[in-house]
Amino acid sequence: MRFRQMTYCQFKQAMMIAVIMLALPAGIGAAIAQEAPALPDDPAAKGLAIAEETERRDEGFGDSRASMQMILKNAYGETSERELRSMTLEKPAADEGDWTLNVFDRPRDVEGTALLTYANILEPDDQWMYLPAVARVKRISSVNKSGPFMGSEFAFEDFSSTEVGKYSYKWLRDEACPEPVADRTCHVVERTPLYEHSGYTRQITWTDTVDYQARKVDYYDRKDALLKTLMLTDYRLYQDKYWRAHDLFMENHVTGKSTRLVWQDFAFGTGLSDNDFSTNALKRAR
Repeated sequence: MRFRQMTYCQFKQAMMIAVIMLALPAGIGAAIAQEAPALPDDPAAKGLAIAEETERRDEGFGDSRASMQMILKNAYGETSERELRSMTLEKPAADEGDWTLNVFDRPRDVEGTALLTYANILEPDDQWMYLPAVARVKRISSVNKSGPFMGSEFAFEDFSSTEVGKYSYKWLRDEACPEPVADRTCHVVERTPLYEHSGYTRQITWTDTVDYQARKVDYYDRKDALLKTLMLTDYRLYQDKYWRAHDLFMENHVTGKSTRLVWQDFAFGTGLSDNDFSTNALKRAR
C-alpha cells in the first residue's frame, strides 16, 4: 500500500478539522450531516415544508418510553409536583397519528390515573382517561379537549402528537431563536388547527433552522388573544437521529400559572405494541 506524503498546509488543515470535530458535543456530527431542505417561496407552502421536515427527521423511532416530573406553580408561586411515565407508539400511516399513554405514579392521590390518546388528523383525537378512584375508563368528549389536563397549564389536546395534517401553515419570517439558542435562526410559522373543537384559533411556532426542532410556541385562544407560551429547551440527541426536549415550560399569561415538564430516561425500540395502548391497558397501567 502506498501512502501519499502530505504537505505542511495539508497537514495543518487536517489537524484543524480534527480539533474541531473533537470539540463538538456527542451527536452533533449526525445532526450536521442532515442538509437543510430547499424551501419554496410561497408562505403557505414554505410553512408546510418546514413542518414536514420536522416530522421527517423524527420518523422511524418505532416506540419510546420516558419518565417525567410535572411541576405546577400557581399565581402565588406555590408549587406541587407529580411524577409520570409516558409511552409512545409510532403509527407510520399518513392518515393516522401516533398513540400515547401517560400514567401518574405520584403523589398517592393521583397514582394510577392514566390518559390514552390516539391522535387523528382531521377527526377529533380519541382520548380515554382511567380514574382509579372509581375504577373505570372515561372517554374524553371532543368538545372538552381544550380543558386543563390534571390541573396543569397543558390542555388535553396538548398531549396529542402534532401531526402535520392537523394544521394549515403560513411562514411569517425568519429571526433569532429565543434563549438559550439565540445564536441560531428560527423559522417563525403560524399554524391553524383544522380539527374541530380546538381551544386555539392559531399557534405561532419558532423552529430552528439547524435541527428543525420547535423552540417556542405561542397559543392564541378562541378570541385570538395570546393565552399561553411553551418554551422547549435542553434538547438531547438519541440514536444519532431523534431529538427530544427535556424541559417544557408552559406559562399561562391570563392566570399567571405555569407548568414545567422535566423529561428523563428516554428509551427507544422497547417492544411496545398495539396491545399496550388499549383501553384495557389503562386499567393495568399502574
